[in-house]
Parts: sequence; structure tokens; C-alpha cells
Amino acid sequence: MLWITGLGSAASKADLVGCRLWAEPQMASLSMNGDFIIGGIFSIHIYTRSEKNTYTRQPLQPQCSGSMNFRELRFARAMEFTIHEINNRTDLLPGITLGYQIHDSCAEVPMATKVALQFANGMEPFFNDTDSCAKSAASAVPALVGDSVSTSSISVTRMLGLFGIPQVSHYATCACLSDKRQYPAFFRTIPSDHHQAAALAKIVKYFGWTWIGAVRSDTDYGNIGMASFLKAAQEEGICVEYSEVFYRTDPRSKLERVANVIRRSTARVIVAFLASGEMRVLLEELARQPPPPLQWVGSDAWITHPEFLKYNMCAGAIGFGVPRSVIPGLREFLLDLSPAQALKSPLLTEFWESSFSCSLKGSSGGARECDGSEDIRALQNPYTDTSQLRATNLVYKATYAIAHAIHGVICNDTQCDKSAKFAPWQILDQLKRVNFTTNNGFQVSFDSKGDPVAVYELINWQFNKDGGLDFVTVGHYFSFKPRGQEFSMSRAISWTGGQTEVPRSVCSESCPPGTRKAVQKGKPVCCYDCIPCAEGEISNKTDSLNCVKCPSEFWPNTQHDNCLPKPVEFLSWDDTLSIILTGFSVTGAFIAVCVAAVFYKHRKSPIVRANNSELSFLLLFSLILCFLCSLTFIGQPSEWSCMLRHTAFGITFVLCISCVLGKTIVVLMAFKATLPGSNVMKWFGPPQQRLSVLTFTLIQVLICVLWLTISPPLPFKNLNHYKERIILECGLGSAIGFWAVLGYIGFLALLCFILAFLARKLPDNFNEAKFITFSMLIFCAVWVTFIPAYVSSPGKFTVAVEIFAILASSFGLIICIFAPKCFIIMFRPEQNTKKHLMGKGPS
Repeated sequence: MLWITGLGSAASKADLVGCRLWAEPQMASLSMNGDFIIGGIFSIHIYTRSEKNTYTRQPLQPQCSGSMNFRELRFARAMEFTIHEINNRTDLLPGITLGYQIHDSCAEVPMATKVALQFANGMEPFFNDTDSCAKSAASAVPALVGDSVSTSSISVTRMLGLFGIPQVSHYATCACLSDKRQYPAFFRTIPSDHHQAAALAKIVKYFGWTWIGAVRSDTDYGNIGMASFLKAAQEEGICVEYSEVFYRTDPRSKLERVANVIRRSTARVIVAFLASGEMRVLLEELARQPPPPLQWVGSDAWITHPEFLKYNMCAGAIGFGVPRSVIPGLREFLLDLSPAQALKSPLLTEFWESSFSCSLKGSSGGARECDGSEDIRALQNPYTDTSQLRATNLVYKATYAIAHAIHGVICNDTQCDKSAKFAPWQILDQLKRVNFTTNNGFQVSFDSKGDPVAVYELINWQFNKDGGLDFVTVGHYFSFKPRGQEFSMSRAISWTGGQTEVPRSVCSESCPPGTRKAVQKGKPVCCYDCIPCAEGEISNKTDSLNCVKCPSEFWPNTQHDNCLPKPVEFLSWDDTLSIILTGFSVTGAFIAVCVAAVFYKHRKSPIVRANNSELSFLLLFSLILCFLCSLTFIGQPSEWSCMLRHTAFGITFVLCISCVLGKTIVVLMAFKATLPGSNVMKWFGPPQQRLSVLTFTLIQVLICVLWLTISPPLPFKNLNHYKERIILECGLGSAIGFWAVLGYIGFLALLCFILAFLARKLPDNFNEAKFITFSMLIFCAVWVTFIPAYVSSPGKFTVAVEIFAILASSFGLIICIFAPKCFIIMFRPEQNTKKHLMGKGPS
């Protein structure tokens, strides 16, 4: 058994396996050795060389192609500069030399993934299973800076996160990368698109744009960023006319369709959540047939990209960028480049040759040979432009963050151990705690999501004195400030077309006060019609969703934007109708006084004595009161006037009718007394007449007292009869009391009419019953007509109808009963004799 065991062990050692990489490692574009190597990934080109795989041979290594992005090259060299600056410091990683390996990802996922695997595994071409894991791990970078693009950054961090290798990006803004469950090893020095999307929605709302177009890259950066923006825009009440998506490698037909949608749209504001590659191809397509002037609102991926300043159609564009900065010594480092140094790197060789249109390796492809006369300081391109270092400063901060994390792992208070062994997760743990200030004064720290504090500059593309476009900072946005205080504007904005006024972009114009918004069927909420407020309703602000009903005692003005107190209507003394009625009332009372004077002067004449002078004077007195009680119905109703007018009217009219009834009974009794053997007059002499009048009147007084005690008539505001004004009138209180008063008067009038009608054919020449019959007929006709007229008359005319009924019935009584007597007294004195009055012939 021991022999077998030993044999097996010997055989195992004899079959050791060595592994060789099939593919050649991707050579770094820029590199330098050091005690610890920091990785870097930048999108210096935007395409990879495409080839058709035959599957009969090994595919060629992926290679970047297309024009070089000089701005990204500046980012890569800024990382170089930062590492050299750190190596020259004595307070950070003393005695330690940092190296770097910087790769070009071409902004493509396959290349970024290959570089990520290389960073994780190292570049050793052979691996033996005798090698320890520690040796294998030592060949990997402890951390890396990059990438500039969110999509490739996602691929890289998914790969490196498995090994705990931290990644600090300077320009990947996708909000999805803040999810620590998916991307635990990802950090960035640029704010998340979550903040940028909210800021873009707020700036659109700030300038009153509610009707916009939207276009985005068909990448994680564009899709997730635009989704966040659209959600924030919806919360701000902003409507999107169209939302288009494309990728820079899409067919030309799709790009043309997107461009045509933009040209035909009615929205004058377009929000472009595009990476620089997509923005470039879109602007080139739009330049073929320029659309109407558009107000561009851009994301940070292109709004500060100097390459796009040549497109004048974007003049006036606004958007958010990271704050500008100054990095001392960087410009000198970038310009310290000679042809000999450029030859050491294929990347720098390409830069030199494309910048000066010459060849460093001798004449090739028709290009002239570089002769040494090239002056890099005379170049005017994004590589040499250090006037607004924004994303470059983020590379600077990211590199320093990794250096501080390494310092925290391998250094103590006095020295650093360059031979120290550590795992990448230790660097990851230190990155979560870094908190320092860079040499140029910027604070660097990360929150629990690996994000920095979100601070943006509001960038505006303005023409300079030379006629070219420049980036001008016109304000700031601070995400940590309270809502409504995030913006701080510092200077005027130049809008599209050179306008100084904010351009308008709305689907429908604002609804003025006095109207409400009604959404158009099948369209977004920003497209609406302005509907005038209904009767009795107002809206006192612009773009009201609903009209508000005025309080009961108020009514809208003609513009329906304000509630005014309703005019209060009553039969006032200065009203024309009141003056006329007052004139009739006073005239009637004056006539009654005149009749009384005539009767008093001729009180001993036969015609006065024959018609019961006592009841006649009492009747005239009651008629004076009837005429005057109509005046209590004029003027503003009050508590006392309401109670007085109805009770005075009821009592005086009963007194009046009681006197007429007494006169009628006297006529009948007088006729009965002339019959042989009749002794009826002693039963209805003057005492009985006075008592009957008093009794009838007291009954009405009792009814009025009960009415006033139980539910008196009081003033109230009638809001129902007219919508636009208030009728101030006397309420009946108890309707039963009111109709009892009228009913009692009607009963006495009807009784008087019946008795007078029975006595109308008595044989005297001057039979007063005939005139009483006519007067009661008029009285009853007036009050029967009064009832429907009273019920149907509007407002103050209700009171006028009641006054008219009082005056008409009073005039009917005085004319029918007293006019004939006064005519005889004044104009026919020969008929004012006892003989004539007792005659049987016709009068």
C-alpha cells in the first residue's frame, strides 16, 4: 500500500500542467513600471476594427480605429501627470513609486472586457499549477481609473467586482452604477445621472418649458439617464412630444428618421441625453438640412465637449457640467512632448502624425516626413486646451483617491512597506473612507453608493468677440440644498438665435384668469383648451385646472377672475318707483284728510248725518292710516320695519273694513226698522257699532300678536331669486300668520260685499249700499289679483305690488264711498236735503 501511494505521488509530479495564453495580451497605450501599477481605461477612439470571422483561423486581436479623440488623450495623459506628481511627493506614499498601464477601450464593450480580464489576470504568457495564488494575484492591478463611458464601465466593473478590484471612473454617470448590490467595487468622481436628470428637469421647469423633445443614446448611459429625466419631468408637469433613441453605428436610415422627427416637431426645446459619439453623428445629419432654431439642453457628456463648438446650430445651448478647475503644471506636462518621446508610444505617434499631418517613421502613404519644425505649443485642439479643465480634474481626483487608498493599506505614521502584500478588497475598503483635499482645492470623498456630492455648473454656449462659440458658466446647481434653492444664477443667458428673452416651448398657451384648462382628447396634459368659467365661478390664477364657485353673497366680475359682493336690492327711497308710490300714498292720505274736513264742515248736513257720521269719520281715519302704512314698505328692511309694515297693514285694513261693514249693517238695519212693528235698531245702535268695530279689530290684533310672538317677519337676504344680486326683503316668518292676516281681511271684505249686495236695491234715492258694493268689488278684485302677482313678482317689485294693492284698494274705498257724497255736498247742494234723500225715485 505504501508503494502504491508513493508511486501515485510520483506520477502526479511527473504530469505537471503548464498553461499558455492563446491570445497575445493587449499592449498598453501608455505605461510605466513601478512598485504598484494602477490601471487606466479611456475611450481614446470610438470604434474597433471590424472583420468577418471565417471560423477557420484564430480571429485577429481587436484594434481601435477611427479618428482619435484628443480630449480623451488629454484625460489619459492627465493620469500620467497625476502619478508623476504623486511619486514626487513625500507626504503621500513616501518611498513608493507608482506605475501605470493605460489602455484604449475604443468605447466598445469587447475591448473594455478584454482589458478588464487582463487587469485581473496579469500579462504573464505562461502559468504553471505550481505557482501560488499569491503570485497570480500580485500580477493584477490593485485598482484602475476609468472608463469614460458608462456602458463599458458596467462591463469592466462586473468583471473586476468579482475579484474585489475597485474601479474609480471619472466620467461614467449612469445612475445604475450606484447600485452597490450589482456593482460593489465601483466608485466615481463625477455625480450620478440621477442628480443630472433631476437638475435637467428642474431647469426645464425653471424656464417655463412644458413641451419638449427628447433624444438619447441607445446605451445604458442614454436609456437609464433619459428614463430618470422623463420621470422627473413628469413630476414637474413637463410633456414630451417625442422621445427618440439611436446608436452611432445604426443604419443611416434610422438616423435620418430621427433627424426628420426633430425637424417636424413643434417643440422648440430638445433635451439630448447623448454620448459624444451619438451627438456627433446627429449634428452631422441635422447639418444637411438644418431644422428651425432649437433650444438645446444637453447632458454633461457633450455640453462641455469643445469639438461641438463648431456647430452654430447649437448656439445658446445650456446644460450641466462639472465645475471647471485649474491643475498647476498640467499644461507644461502636456506640451513637453517631442518627436522622440512620441515614438515611444503608438498612441502618441498617432497623435503627433494626425496633428501635424506628417509621418514620424519616414514618408508613408503620401504624408511628408516630420522634419522637427512642428511646434506643439502652436496647436489649437482639445489636447492642448486647458482653459476649462472639468473632466480632466475628475481624472486627477480619481487617481489621487486610489493613491490615498493604497497609502492607507501599506503605510503607517512613519513609513510605507513596498514589499507589503495586500488583496484588492483592502484597497476597496480604504476607498470607502478616503476624505482629502487635492492640491488645487477640491474635496474628494464618496458616499455609501460610491458617488461624490453633486455640484454642477450651468453651461451656456455664447458667441465671443471673435464670432466663435465659448462655454460660459451662468449659474450653479447644488443637489444638497432645499427644494427651490438649488439654482444660483450668476449672469445672463444667451438663447438660441442670439435672443435675450427666454424662448417659449408650449403645446398650448397659458390659460388666463377667468378660464380653466381642459385637456385635449388623446393628447398629453400640456395640450389643452381654455374654457371660460361657468356662471358664478372664477379662476384667479393662470392655468387653473378648475374654476371655484364664489361664496353665496358674492358674484364674479365680467372677467370671471374675482368675486365681488353682490349688489343688495330693495325698494329704496331714492328709487323712481318708490318716489311715484310715495306720491300716491301722500296724495291719498291728503285726499282723505280733505274729505274729512269737508265732512266735518258739513257735519250737520242731511247727507253726512244720513250716512252715519261717526263711522264715516272713523273710516276716513282708517283710510289715512291705510295710505300712510304703505310708506313702511319703502326703505331698507330692518327688524322693526318688517314687523311694523305687516301688522300696521293688517290692523288698519281690518279697522277700515270693520267700519265699512258697520255702515253696511246700519243700512240693512235702517231698512228693517222702517217696517211696521220692527224694533231692530235698538240692537245695533251707536254703542253696538263701536263694539263691532272694536271686536273685529281686536281679532286682527290678536292674530298679529300671535304671529309676532311665534315667528315674526324678519329681514333676510334672498339669494335664490337672482343669481347675480341679493334681494333684501322681509321674510314672512310664519307663512300661516301672514295668510291668516290676509285671510281675515278677505273674510271681512267678502262678508261686507255680500251684505252690501243684498242691500243694493233698497228704495232710497241715496242708498249707500250700492257704493259699498262697488268698493268691496274693487277691493276684492285688487286683492285676488294681488296674490299671483305677489308670488311671481321678482325682487323689489314684490314690495311694489303689495304697496300698489294697498293704495288701489284704499283709493277704491275712498272714491266709491266718499266721492259721490262730496260731489253732492260741493256741487249739488240742492240734493243735500232730507226730502231728496228720503225720496223713492231714482237719484
